[in-house]
Amino acid sequence: MPMLKIFVGTVYGGALDVAEQVKPLFEEAGYQVSIFDQPTLDDLVGSPTDLALFCTSTTGSGDYPGSLVPLTNALDETSPPLTGLRYGLIAMGDSSYGETFCGAGRHLDELLAGLGAQRLGERLEIDAMETFMADDAALPWVEEWIETQQLKVA
Repeated sequence: MPMLKIFVGTVYGGALDVAEQVKPLFEEAGYQVSIFDQPTLDDLVGSPTDLALFCTSTTGSGDYPGSLVPLTNALDETSPPLTGLRYGLIAMGDSSYGETFCGAGRHLDELLAGLGAQRLGERLEIDAMETFMADDAALPWVEEWIETQQLKVA
């Protein structure tokens, strides 16, 4: 059974809630799913990752949430080759912050691509000004992502 790892960056738990809500969709598609709410570089590269989903909120002025900082710092410092990594990304933010809207997700996307990882499809950006419950946007996006990227294995 292929492994899907969900890497979460959260401040108040919203991104973790989204990860927990989408997990069954991947299990139904045939994946073994692990959620990492304090992800490290070893979680990403220490064991096989057939598919990854990054789900992160944004804090401050477009910054990573504290739970994601150890992973992003390690990626910055060690620059591991991620050429075999296929991933999706759900970025959460608040458009009232202007240019820093979904900044953590956008920066993470650039970082992963710079290390050779391949994003499948478009990044989902969820605006707290428009969507009260982030999973209302995430669930249909994940269903479509699984379908359009032909990720079903079961």
